[in-house]
Amino acid sequence: MLGLVALGLGVASVLLDRVTHQPGTGGPAADAFRATVGVVPATAVGMLLAARRPRNPIGWMLLAIIILEVSPAGPYLILDYRTHHGELPLGGAAVVIEECWPMFLVLITLLLWLFPDGTLPAGRWHRPAAVAAIGWLLVGLATSSRGVLLAVGGGVRIEADGDLANPLPAAFHVLGVVVVAGTLVSWTAWLAIQIPAYRRASGEYRQQLKWLYSGAGIFVVSLIFGVFIAQLIAWNAPGWGNQTVIGAVLILGTAALPVCMGVAVLKYRLYELNRVISRVVSYTLITALLGGLFAGLILLATHVLAVKGSVDVAVATLVIAALFNPLRKRVQRAVDRRFNRARYDTEAIVTAFTARWRQTIDLDTLRGDLAGVVDAAFQPAHVSVWLPATSRPPPSQLLRLPARDRSDRAWALVTAFWFAPRNSVAKLDL
Repeated sequence: MLGLVALGLGVASVLLDRVTHQPGTGGPAADAFRATVGVVPATAVGMLLAARRPRNPIGWMLLAIIILEVSPAGPYLILDYRTHHGELPLGGAAVVIEECWPMFLVLITLLLWLFPDGTLPAGRWHRPAAVAAIGWLLVGLATSSRGVLLAVGGGVRIEADGDLANPLPAAFHVLGVVVVAGTLVSWTAWLAIQIPAYRRASGEYRQQLKWLYSGAGIFVVSLIFGVFIAQLIAWNAPGWGNQTVIGAVLILGTAALPVCMGVAVLKYRLYELNRVISRVVSYTLITALLGGLFAGLILLATHVLAVKGSVDVAVATLVIAALFNPLRKRVQRAVDRRFNRARYDTEAIVTAFTARWRQTIDLDTLRGDLAGVVDAAFQPAHVSVWLPATSRPPPSQLLRLPARDRSDRAWALVTAFWFAPRNSVAKLDL
């Protein structure tokens, strides 16, 4: 139900922006795209977490954050109080939601501190952490109560941009400063303890932190690009900046954080994170290299060789197509050495084993070598090689196998373990 409410509010936000003549930059299609890309993934993650881990508060908090973020309270207040003089229904609810920005900050802070299992630290810090969390929630509720007081008391006045025009009492001003300052202090403290926490972490928890840091890194990079780099380029090159593209990048970066948190909380295929990172980095580098080479070939053909027409484009396309696969292999191997070391080491072990296989004719030596390679490359809980005595081939039959056939057979035997779950029991019959 909360997920459907969040999706409905996202749709209503786009529609009310058009009705109140306050659309985002880029037109209705761009507004709908940004709302879809930003709301749907985060809502899906929140619904999945709430359904699969109902006792973990992270899913419920994520849905509440989405509802507060995408709620079209401002446009609805314009439509209700400035156009229809407060005659539309749910005007009071819109006033309450409009003043819930302190709860938005409080929920994000608690979301970070409760990641990934949704529990407070155990031991001697449990009681102080519980007191701090309850107090922080009470401060957020008290600061957000201004909307309730205005909705009950009446006399709501709305500015042209949808903000409340009613004067802010001194008590609520102080509470707002406390919420903002407390949020900054809490986020700073959380960042300060992440380095020692990551160093102490191991196993599954370390992988969960990797997912969280990856999502946060994508979000920060997109924020820096949208707020600083894109604006700097637009100032130096007027007319270049495309606000639609910038908005899409910001939305995609924002959506990456809840998605990564959802993967970490559900503990699904955490061991694939290094593979995901290596693929993203490698294809980003390949795209940049091939794109720069393509542009360079086009400029060379048009400005230096004076080649006109579609010939330069066709030649550049053929060159890029010919270079793609060799470049991909080289870049992927270089990236795997840094970001996907397990795969790189495994391939090196298997390659060395196939080289030794070409020179080995003793079956007992091969059996021990095969078990050792499988254990080093795939780390199963147990591995054994069974050789039935009745069907054991004599060395003469093994010698008749060409070197290429023996190498291919060794590769097939070892890579058969690739698709087996890690820490599983494997039995190999020769």
